[in-house]
Amino acid sequence: MTDKHYISLIVFDMAGTTINENNVVYKSLQKAINKVGHDFSLDTVLLIGGGKEKLQAVRDIMKSAYTSTEELENDAQTAFADFLNILKEAYSMLEVSAYEGTLALFGYLREHGIKVALNTGYNKKTALSLLEKLAWKEGETFDALITADDVTNSRPAPDMIFAAMEKCGISNVKEVAKVGDSIVDIAEGKSAGCGLTLGVTTGAQTAEQLNTADPDFIIDSLLELKDIVALKN
Repeated sequence: MTDKHYISLIVFDMAGTTINENNVVYKSLQKAINKVGHDFSLDTVLLIGGGKEKLQAVRDIMKSAYTSTEELENDAQTAFADFLNILKEAYSMLEVSAYEGTLALFGYLREHGIKVALNTGYNKKTALSLLEKLAWKEGETFDALITADDVTNSRPAPDMIFAAMEKCGISNVKEVAKVGDSIVDIAEGKSAGCGLTLGVTTGAQTAEQLNTADPDFIIDSLLELKDIVALKN
């Protein structure tokens, strides 16, 4: 690749992009949703719910089964509360790992003046529990963490990217890249006006599914970023 892109900040999604937690969140979502009387497949949960704030994901997954918005909301709230309990138990036993080379990539980018932010559709408590398992720390491993709890509007709204920019002291959104494993990650980057949007095939959705969101690149590994992003120093 000859033409590299000058980027000051890369905003990475967490689970499925930088962290491999074996889709436990979406499996927990599926279990909670189906407990209120549905039979949604994991593929459907991943396709519709991938990357979203999780209560909104529950609503979006379930809405095809309802004609009453009131009944939908009541069951969504029930399923979401159950999801949090199921997830808490699952996480207590879960071993998570970073995708190969992720930690070294973070160090490489930061060493060369490129800020690294993590953002997620999880709430802060869930995000921090993942990071704790990896011993990743804000300000040491990466520069900023933005969760669904930190903004008014969740993905695909651009709020989390703008919050990451503010936290990292970046003013030009064209110098920001967004990387994620779901369509909604790419949509988030585009709604913010990011200079680059990239889909990665390690998580919730396939290359074919990601391609429907028209990212600038689809990659199979985060290490491919070294061939796409120009170093600042």
